[in-house]
Amino acid sequence: MAQTETTVAPAATDLENVLVIELSTGGTVKIAMRPDKAPKHVERIKQLAREGFYDGTIFHRVIEGFMAQGGDPTGTGMGGSKYPNLPAEFNDLPHVRGTASMARAGDPNSANSQFFICFQPAFFLDGQYTVWGRVIEGMEAVDGIARGEPPANPTKIVKAYVAADAAKAEGEGAAQ
Repeated sequence: MAQTETTVAPAATDLENVLVIELSTGGTVKIAMRPDKAPKHVERIKQLAREGFYDGTIFHRVIEGFMAQGGDPTGTGMGGSKYPNLPAEFNDLPHVRGTASMARAGDPNSANSQFFICFQPAFFLDGQYTVWGRVIEGMEAVDGIARGEPPANPTKIVKAYVAADAAKAEGEGAAQ
C-alpha cells in the first residue's frame, strides 16, 4: 500500500513543539515538531528560532513540485549557524506533502540550520534526510513561496518562533 498524507499524521502537539513561521507574503505556517523522532534537530530549530536566527532569511532554493529550502543566513545555500553540525536522526517519517526536513551536504551528519518543506511527496528522500516536523496549518502559504534557485524576488521568513513563547508573552501582556 502506498503511503499517503492521511497515514502519517503528526503526533499530538503542544505549543512547545509548534514552530510558527511568518512569511513576507503575509502567510503564516505552523509546523508540528517531532522531538520523539528527531530530538537534536527539534532542539536546534527551537534554539535558532528563539535566538531570532531565521528572522529575515530567505527561501533560497525553491523547486516547483518538490520543495522550498531556507534557513541559510547568507541566502546562498552555503551558510549555517555558529553551532556544530548535527548527527543524522533518520527516522520512519516519510517525506509527504508538508514534511519539514533538514537540508544537508553530502555528509549525512552535516545538517545545521537549513531546512526544507515538501510541496509533494518525495519518498526517495526517506531514510536519507532527517524529518523533524510537518505543516499543520498554512500549507497554502508554503505553496505561495516564490520559485527559483534563487528566486528573483525571494520569500522571506519575517519571524520564526516557538508557539509556546508567543502564548506566554500574550499571557504576560494580559496580566499587566
